[in-house]
Amino acid sequence: MTVRILRAAGLTPTPWKNGGGLTREIATGPEGAGADAFDWRVSLADVTADGPFSAFPGVDRILTVVEGAGMDLVVGGEHHIVDEPLWPHGFPGDLPTEGFLLGGPVVNLNVMYRRARTRAETAVVCGTVRLLPPEGGAVLAVSLDDGAELESGAGGVRLDRYDAVLAAGESPGVLRTMGQAVLITLSGG
Repeated sequence: MTVRILRAAGLTPTPWKNGGGLTREIATGPEGAGADAFDWRVSLADVTADGPFSAFPGVDRILTVVEGAGMDLVVGGEHHIVDEPLWPHGFPGDLPTEGFLLGGPVVNLNVMYRRARTRAETAVVCGTVRLLPPEGGAVLAVSLDDGAELESGAGGVRLDRYDAVLAAGESPGVLRTMGQAVLITLSGG
């Protein structure tokens, strides 16, 4: 079993692939893979203005607005109003995509995965959930509020806003949230 606690305070803002904004990478698989070599990638994107999304051929995306009023996503010419708080919205990353803010800046939790090699499922959870990595895959839980706790046989680890736990192999334990968390299950294609 491998378990890593990823602290939000350690996330470094970097420019988007197209230079249009900033992102803070939470985790990537394989670890350290660049923008063109990852199997999967989870990040927080700060969107402060309308504009195009970066293109990622062969990649599917799941966007969850975690702060702000939401966006009108125009994916391949089709409008998708993403204004439901904490509602994961999937779309192909290789189609031309533009985002238009509905009421000011937003922060998006962005899950990207290469559809030929990986599958990702994203859910927003509240309360208590056992983290169960799939065989050969991983599970990533990102706390959306202060005071979540990962409880295991070795004791508890506090997770604050945007802190995360990444686990592969056996279950690292139970996540107890004081609010909500995003749970991402990653498995082979």
